[in-house]
Amino acid sequence: MPTPSEAPTIVAENPSHNFPFIMSSYPITLKFVDVSYRVKLESNGSKGGSLKRMFSVGPTSSDLENSMAQIRERSILSGITGMVSPGEILAILGPSGSGKSTLLNALAGRINGHAFTGTILANNKKFSKPVLKRTGFVTQDDILYPHLTVRETLVFCARLRLPASLTTKEKTAVADAVIAELGLMKCENTIIGNTFIRGVSGGERKRVSIAHEMLINPSLLILDEPTSGLDSTAAHRLVSTLGSLAQKGKTVVTSVHQPSSRVFQMFSSVLVLSEGRCLYFGKANEAMSYFESVGFSPSFPMNPADFLLDLANGVCQVDGVSERERPNVKQTLISSYNTLLAPKVKDALCLETTTSAPKEAILSINGATHNNPPCNNNGGGFSSFLNQLTILLQRGLKERRHETFNSLRVFQVVAAALLAGAMWWHSDYLDVQDRLGLLFFISIFWGVFPSFNAAFAFSQDRAVFLKERASGMYNLPSYFLARVAGDLPMELILPTLFLSILYWMSGLKPDILAFLETLMIVLGYVVVSQGLGLALGAIIMDAKQASTVVTVTMLAFVLTGGFYVHKVPSFLGWIKYISTTFYSYKLLVFVQYGDGNGISSLLKCSSSLRHGSCKFVEQDIQAQIHPATSVAILLIMFFGYRLIAYLALRRFNKA
Repeated sequence: MPTPSEAPTIVAENPSHNFPFIMSSYPITLKFVDVSYRVKLESNGSKGGSLKRMFSVGPTSSDLENSMAQIRERSILSGITGMVSPGEILAILGPSGSGKSTLLNALAGRINGHAFTGTILANNKKFSKPVLKRTGFVTQDDILYPHLTVRETLVFCARLRLPASLTTKEKTAVADAVIAELGLMKCENTIIGNTFIRGVSGGERKRVSIAHEMLINPSLLILDEPTSGLDSTAAHRLVSTLGSLAQKGKTVVTSVHQPSSRVFQMFSSVLVLSEGRCLYFGKANEAMSYFESVGFSPSFPMNPADFLLDLANGVCQVDGVSERERPNVKQTLISSYNTLLAPKVKDALCLETTTSAPKEAILSINGATHNNPPCNNNGGGFSSFLNQLTILLQRGLKERRHETFNSLRVFQVVAAALLAGAMWWHSDYLDVQDRLGLLFFISIFWGVFPSFNAAFAFSQDRAVFLKERASGMYNLPSYFLARVAGDLPMELILPTLFLSILYWMSGLKPDILAFLETLMIVLGYVVVSQGLGLALGAIIMDAKQASTVVTVTMLAFVLTGGFYVHKVPSFLGWIKYISTTFYSYKLLVFVQYGDGNGISSLLKCSSSLRHGSCKFVEQDIQAQIHPATSVAILLIMFFGYRLIAYLALRRFNKA
């Protein structure tokens, strides 16, 4: 069996050796003592049943208060203790819901508040910002942009995360070194992909997520189920990669759901959890002998990890033949651990002194050393606002161009333009009612289309945004401006194509100036409608709910836009004054027919209808609001909707 140092995927040395301009690594010994975490329950279903049982036996007031407290809160972690040193891999095992991810989040410094208790130490010192900034955290889900290649993903990340004192060329060199270190050279020009887009394999995608954190050359690397979804061979290669990183002096902590026997043997130590409580902590190769000493052993040779997970689920051998789930197994193992093993673990932690960590490492935690300046992942020491904005703009344009100009979307716009052009083919200038219908159709199409698409913008980016903000890659203003500004040029190309086809096919006012004015109105209407979608999407932050609200809002705007209904009830009349469709429609009509004076003599209406439908056509044409006022209101909406979206994101960012 190959050792971690023999892993075939590792083909380069530590990037800090090849490129001394990035942060040097120093050893961190991680200790955690009596870590506990409780959360409040949201469901009331169990509460009612529990209270009913309590009242049936007539509890005292103190019993009722205690039971209510237990109902309102649930213990996720209870007194977890352990440690891991540089060069080691600590594996956290346990069934789903045992508290593995919560413990990893606590060790990464991402959980705080009154619900969290316990002590977490780095080199016998409490966690500080320099330590947290040298901590890499790889989440369980691979949160990456699907249309970027592996190299593009890591180069953009390096440009955002590495110090501003480095040149772009140096940051790119760091990304290339990490690509080589993690064995990603064969797929560096392949897109990441997702469920619907074919890209790199699952193992390669996971290594890209690890490479995200390796760019800062972390001393402590924490991974949440990195082998989830991988086959046995891919999982072994990935853990071999982690083993190689650990041998270079890094401290690695990872949760693993169901490792193979080959993978299990690569772990230095193991922590087994069951329902938030510890069943075992110690060396991986001593786990089986410990459980045998307390009366639990398999009846036939099996994968140690499978056996430990069976015990964590309360499943054990009965009479050496069958397997049954016994509730008392977990309690027996928890009691055995608290009695036999926990005191030894705490004694071992107490025996550790600050001399166990190099002097330079301890100094680096509390402040800078001469050779090791403190890392700064976020803040003024790294990318400036303008630099962040530029990089995010470049990344956004590369990522979203595929979504904006995908074949189905282009076909939708072109097909709508051709169909409408055929319906209004060379319409007569005097067929006013038909032309008003065309202008209103344009208002409807370019009101609903961009607002509906924009409603998904922030909810789709939510996972990436939270991950990258937690890593300190950029601040909210730079992200927001890059997201909004990056969408503008792409969102304006399709409306230009649409109008270029429809305008001349339908025979609207054959004047280049009138065409340009109509185009400017449509483009302005598009960006205002997009702002409406961004605002509603940011406020709701749920794609399905936001799309529903946008649909209802645009329906109200269309109905009060001035074409379908002229005598709007007074209690609904106010809607048209906040309707983007109303102002854009009036501007489009103004370009074609001016203020409508003298248009009555041109209307092709019979005398019998002079006081009927023609009256409403005249009302449509005659300006009820000055064009300059319409333009001013649309400008206010353009900035107002985006301001609302930013404030909503700011609130979400603080939540």
